[in-house]
Amino acid sequence: MKNTTTIAIIAAATAASTVLADTAAAGPSWGTGIGAGMVGGLAVIGAGLGIGKIGASANESTARQPEMGGRIFTNMILTAALVEGVALFAVVVSLLGINK
Repeated sequence: MKNTTTIAIIAAATAASTVLADTAAAGPSWGTGIGAGMVGGLAVIGAGLGIGKIGASANESTARQPEMGGRIFTNMILTAALVEGVALFAVVVSLLGINK
């Protein structure tokens, strides 16, 4: 869990530095593109790991209590959609940082 938190903090710091970087004075640089690519990649990897964990937990819960399968499935889809939304937001922010 510590490694995931550390990766999330690094990704957030990289996203902030990518978006807030002042490239107008120094001209275009490769660092902004590399940082944006790292942030987008980490966001997608994190979302994949999170959705995988959600699916695994939902399968285990349904195996333990089959009568609750419908509610578990509904909650799983809702949570996975929220995680996917956050990942999409992170990718969009990283791509907006390239054009600044």
